[in-house]
Amino acid sequence: MKRTHVAVFNTQPPHLYFGGVERRILEIAKKLSKDHDISIYCGTKKGFKATSHINGAAIVPCKSTNIFFPLDNWVFNRTISGMVDSIEADVYEAHAVSGYAFLRKLKTRKIRKPFVQTIHGVLADEYLQSSKGEVPTFRTKLSNLLMWQLSKLENEAAKNATLVVTVSQYSARKIVELYGADENKIRIIPNGVDTEKFKPALDIVEVRQRIGFTQGKQYVLFVGRLVPRKGLNYLIEAAEHVLEENKKTVFVFVGEGPLKNYLASAVKKDRLLSNFVFLGVVSDSLLQDLYSCVDLFVLPSIQEGQGMALLEAQAAALPVVAFNVSGVREAVRDKETGLLVKEVDSNALAEATLRLLSDKSLSRKMGQHGREFVQENFTWDGCAEKMLQTYDEAKQYA
Repeated sequence: MKRTHVAVFNTQPPHLYFGGVERRILEIAKKLSKDHDISIYCGTKKGFKATSHINGAAIVPCKSTNIFFPLDNWVFNRTISGMVDSIEADVYEAHAVSGYAFLRKLKTRKIRKPFVQTIHGVLADEYLQSSKGEVPTFRTKLSNLLMWQLSKLENEAAKNATLVVTVSQYSARKIVELYGADENKIRIIPNGVDTEKFKPALDIVEVRQRIGFTQGKQYVLFVGRLVPRKGLNYLIEAAEHVLEENKKTVFVFVGEGPLKNYLASAVKKDRLLSNFVFLGVVSDSLLQDLYSCVDLFVLPSIQEGQGMALLEAQAAALPVVAFNVSGVREAVRDKETGLLVKEVDSNALAEATLRLLSDKSLSRKMGQHGREFVQENFTWDGCAEKMLQTYDEAKQYA
C-alpha cells in the first residue's frame, strides 16, 4: 500500500483542546499514522510553539493569535496561505474555517491538489438556531454576528473543495440547503468513540469518593461549550422543576464559553447554586470518571451536527435526555438509548429527567442499549477507514 501524506488544518492545537473536532483529528491520526503520514498544522494558541509528535502525527505550529477565535483564525489562515509552496502533501484537509485561505491560494495559483473540507456543525445553521435563543447578552450577540461571518467562509470552502465530509445526514442536508453545495461531493462520515476509555465504572462508589461526589445524591451531567445553541437556559428552567420533586439532584456542567457568567448568575438568582457545579474544562481522565459515575446525561442543544458528547455518554452506559432536533436524532435512539423530547420545552426536559432518575431499571436498560449502539455504529476504526477512502477518492477527482 502506497503511503499517503495528509496535511490537516485546524486553528486550535488538537492536543491542547478537548472539543469534538480536536478529538476526531487525533483519533484519525492514531489510526492512520502507521501506514500513512499525517501532518497537522494549527495555530500558536495556549503557548504552542514547537512541533510535537502525538499519535504518530506531526503537529506543527503556525502563527496565529491567542485572543479570541475569529482573530486567531484569520491570522492562522493568513499564515498558512503564505506557506502554500512549503506545505507539501498528497491531500489537504481543513476543519470548519481553518483552511479557506489555503484553498483560496491553491485556486488562484491554479495548483490542482485534492482538498477535503470537513464540516461538523454547519455554521450557517448554528447561526440561525442561536439567533432564536433567549439569552440576549452583548457577548452572545457579538458571537452570533461573528458566526455569520465565519459561515460565509465555510460556504466558500464547501463550494470550492474537491470533496466535503460531514458527520450526519442532517448536516449534509443543511450544507446543500444553506450553502448550495453539490450533494454529489458530500460524504457522511460520523465521529467515533473510544469505548475502552468511555465505559461504566466497575465501582461507582469508589469513583464518586475519589472525585469528591456525595453519596446519596443523584448527578446529572452536561458536557459542551457554554454557548447559546446548547440551550442551557432550558436546562436551568428544567432543573427548577426537577428540584421541586428531587432535592438530591446535582447538575454538573463541564465546559467553558461566553455564557458562563450568565448561567452562574441565573442559578444564583434562582437560589439553585447548591445544586449546580461548574467545573470548566477538565482533563480527559476526569471526564471519563464523570461519565462513568453519574446517573444521567442531558444535552439540551437546539442544534447539533452530531453531538460527540452524546456518543461518549452512551458509551459509558448512561441514559441520555435531549431535544429531538438536528443530528441528535441520529446519535440517540429515542425510547431505546434515551429520551428525545419536544424542542425548547423545559417542562418536557424536566419530566424526562425525573422519569429516568426515578426508574433505575429503565435507566439501566437504556444505558446498556446505548453502549451497544455506539459499539456497533460509531467506531474510530470505521471513521478512519472511511476518511482514508475519501482521501483516495479526492486524489482521483483533483
